[in-house]
Amino acid sequence: MSETRSRHQLKNTISIPEFCLVLMIGPSGSGKSTFAKKHFLPTEVVSSDHCRALVADDELDQSATGDAFDLLEFLVSKRLAARRLTVIDATSVKPEDRARLVRIAKTYHALPVGLVFFLDEKLCQDRNASRPDRNFGPHVVRNQLRALKRGFGSLRKREGVRQLHVFDTVEAIDAVETIERTKLWPDKRDEHGPFDIIGDIHGCAGELEALLQKLGYGLAFEGDPGHRSYRVTPPPGRKVIFLGYLVDRGPRSPDVIRLAKSMVEAGDALCVLGNHEYKFVRKLNGKNVKLTHGLAETVEQMEQQPPEFAQEARTFLDSLISHYVLDDGALVVAHAGIREDMQNRASGAVRSFAMYGDTTGEVDEFGLPVRADWAAGYRGRAKVVYGHTPTPEAEWINGTICIDQGCVFGGKLTALRWPERELVDVPAEQVWCEPVRPLTPAPTGTTADPTAIKLDDVQGKRIISTRIGGTVSISEAHAAGALETMSRFAADPRWLVYLPPTMSPVETSSQDGWLERPEEAFAHYRNQGVDHIICEEKHMGSRAVIVVAKDQNTAKSRFLSSDRTGVITTRTGRPFFPREREDAVLERLRTAITKAGWWDRFATDWFALDAEIMPWSEKARSLLTGQYGPVGSAAQIGLTQAVSALQKAVARGSDVGPLLAKQRERLASAQAFTKAYAPYVWGTDEIDHLRIAPFHTLASEGKVHTDQDHVWHMACAEDLAAQGDPLFMQTAWRKVDLGDEAGCRDAAQWWEELTSQGGEGMVVKPLSFIVQNGRTLLQPAVKVRGKNYLRIIYGADYDQTENLERLKERNLGRKRSLAIREFTLGHEALERFVKREPLAKVHECVFGVLAMETEPIDPRL
Repeated sequence: MSETRSRHQLKNTISIPEFCLVLMIGPSGSGKSTFAKKHFLPTEVVSSDHCRALVADDELDQSATGDAFDLLEFLVSKRLAARRLTVIDATSVKPEDRARLVRIAKTYHALPVGLVFFLDEKLCQDRNASRPDRNFGPHVVRNQLRALKRGFGSLRKREGVRQLHVFDTVEAIDAVETIERTKLWPDKRDEHGPFDIIGDIHGCAGELEALLQKLGYGLAFEGDPGHRSYRVTPPPGRKVIFLGYLVDRGPRSPDVIRLAKSMVEAGDALCVLGNHEYKFVRKLNGKNVKLTHGLAETVEQMEQQPPEFAQEARTFLDSLISHYVLDDGALVVAHAGIREDMQNRASGAVRSFAMYGDTTGEVDEFGLPVRADWAAGYRGRAKVVYGHTPTPEAEWINGTICIDQGCVFGGKLTALRWPERELVDVPAEQVWCEPVRPLTPAPTGTTADPTAIKLDDVQGKRIISTRIGGTVSISEAHAAGALETMSRFAADPRWLVYLPPTMSPVETSSQDGWLERPEEAFAHYRNQGVDHIICEEKHMGSRAVIVVAKDQNTAKSRFLSSDRTGVITTRTGRPFFPREREDAVLERLRTAITKAGWWDRFATDWFALDAEIMPWSEKARSLLTGQYGPVGSAAQIGLTQAVSALQKAVARGSDVGPLLAKQRERLASAQAFTKAYAPYVWGTDEIDHLRIAPFHTLASEGKVHTDQDHVWHMACAEDLAAQGDPLFMQTAWRKVDLGDEAGCRDAAQWWEELTSQGGEGMVVKPLSFIVQNGRTLLQPAVKVRGKNYLRIIYGADYDQTENLERLKERNLGRKRSLAIREFTLGHEALERFVKREPLAKVHECVFGVLAMETEPIDPRL
C-alpha cells in the first residue's frame, strides 16, 4: 500500500491506477466536490448528494439516505463492471461506510484508492456557513472529523485501500495540477507481437532449447546442463511469452529460470506467474512450505547453484504478475486461464484464478483439485491462452486454448504462434515424472459442450456490436420465436456460422403497367453516389448457404464435428437436403474445389459459399405444386367456363361485351400465373437434375472475402462451374457504368429478355461488396422481379390497373432497414468465426438474423 502525505511536500502530480474506485474521504466542507470537478470527468463522479436528490428531489433529505446509497452503489457497480474509473463523492468517514464500497471494488476487481481530506474543522465550518444548502449544526462536521480520526488507522491497515493520498492543508489540495492515470501491470494492449507463447516447461530445459530453435530463435549458451548461461536471438520482431511452470518435476529448473530471466530482462520475452513459481518464491523467502509436487527436486537443484543465483531467481520470480492483456485486447495470457470479468484487472481473486484456475474445493480420486471447466462457459472477445492442466492435444474451445501438453510427463512442449495461431511442438526427451493422474482426454460428458447455445446467450433484448454497422438491437419478443426455430429445426450449430440477409425490392416503377423495373434500381444507387453496379440473373431457385471442409480432420479441428464434413442450409438455417443427399452434393463440391486448386490458392481447408439451388428439393417442389397448382387450375377452369358462357350471351345479343373482355383478361392472367410457377416445379430426387449457382465466396480460413468486389466473386463462381461438373452452373451477369446511358439501356433490355423467357428477374448490387455513403450503409443489393414472376407473389391479376396502383403505394422502409441490419449481422458472424471468437459469439449474430425474420413485415416484399 502506498501513501502520500502533504505535510512533507506539496505535490503537483499524484498517480492513481487508470482503473480503480476512488473514495473521496473527508467531512462536509473539506473541498471534495471542488477537487473532483477539477480533476475528473462529470460522468466519472458518483455523488451521494446527487443520488439523494434523484430519489427525493432534495439532496438534504436525510430520510432518503438509504435509497440514495442504494442508487449510488448500483451506479458504481455498473461502472466498475464496464471497467470504468469511478469516483465516489461522499464523506465516507466511517469504516463501515467504506467497507461496503471496498467490497464492491473487490467484486469487480478494481483497486480501491483513498483521497483523504483531513482539513481543519474551523475551515470546514466556515465553508459550510457560506453555503445555503449546508444549514446543519457545527456538530455534524465535528463528528465527521472524529470518526475519520478514529478510523484512519483501520483505513491504512485493515480495510484494503491500496493507495492513500492525504491532504491536510488547502495548499496541498491546490498544489495538485495533474492526476496521472497509470496503466495496470497486466495492460500491454499496445504490444502487438508477433508472439510465441510457450506452455508449461517444468524444468525441461532441453525441450525448451529445442523448441526455441524450431521456432527460429538463435540460441547460444555456456556451461554444462544445469548451470548454463544463455544468449537468445529472436527472429526479427518476435517475442516469447512464458506461461509459468518454469520449475519443479523436471531435471533442469535452474537453467529454465536463467533462460527465461535473460530473455525477459533483454526485452525479448514476457512471463506470467504460475502457482509452482509462487510456492518456490515462498520457499526462497524462508516460509515453511511442503516440498511436494516436484518442489523437492527444484530445491535440490538450487542447492548446487552459486549462492547469489538463489537471490537472483527469487527477485525475478517475485516480479512476475498474474496475466497480460495484449494486441489491443485481442489476446490474454495467464498460467491457468482467466475469466473475461477478471481481464486487465487487479485483485487477490484475479491473481489466484490466474495461478490455480477455477477450483471447486473438492479433490478427485488421485488427491488432486477438481477444477471447474471455466473455458466451456467463456464468452469473451479476447482469445485466452493458458496452461496448468495438461491435455494430450491443444484444442480451441470458445476462444480459449490450453497449451500444456504434459512435457514433463512424457508428452510434448507446445508453443502457439500469435497471430498466426499455428501450433509448434517438440516431443519430450523422456518421461521425467510419472503423472499422478493419467494424461488422457477427459471422459465424454465431463466437459460442457462448447457448441451449445446457452439460454443466457440469446434470451431477452440483445444489443450486438458490429464492425460495419454499429450496434444492432434484437427485441425480446422476436428472440423468443427465433429460439424455438433454432433449437428445434436448425442444422448442427457447429456449422451454423452465417445466415444471409433478406433482400429489398427496387422502388416501384413510374412506368404504366409495371411494378418493378431496372431503371429504378439504377437510379437508387446512382443517387447514393455509386458509379458502377453489377446486374446478376436471379435464378428460379432457393437461397442456400454451403459450408464445406476439406476433410474429416478439418471438420473436427475447425468445426468440432466428427460426423460430417459440411452442411447445406436454407436462409433460415434449416438443413436443405436429407443427410445422404447433402453428403453427396458436398463431395462433388469438394472435388470441384480441388480441381480448381482453391485449397492452395486460398491457403484454407474450408469455405463458406452463398448460392442458389434449383429446383429446391422434392419436398419443396411438391409444396409449390400443391400451393399454386390448384389455384391456377381452378382459376382457368372457372374463367374458361365464364368466358364461354359470356360468348354465348353476346351471340344472343346480350350487352355483356365489357364483362366478357374483363373475364378474358382474367383468364389470360390465370394462364400467365401457371406459366410463371411452372419453372419452379421441374423437381426430381436425382442430384444430377439439380443446379447450384454460387455467387458469393463468403469466407475461408483467416479471411472474410467481403473486401473483394462482385466481379471477383462472380469470377470465383465461374471458376467452379468450369471444372466440368454440371451440378455447378454459371450465373449470367454484367457490369454496368451508371454514367453510361446506353449501357443502362442495354442492361434494362437484358432484364426484359430474361423475364420474357420465364426468368425471375435480376439482382442489382454495387460493384463493391460493402458500400457506405458517409456513415450510412447502402443496401447490399436490390431485386428487380419480372412482370410474370410477380404474379406468383401478388396474384394472377395483380397488374390490373386498380390493383397495380394500390401495390405501388407499398412502403419499403421497414424491409430495407431489415435488410441492412441482417446484412450487418451476417458479416459480423463471419468475422467472429474467422477470428475464432467463441461459437456463442458467432451464434449471437446468426440468432439475431433469425430473430429479425420474425418481424411482422410483408413477406411478399
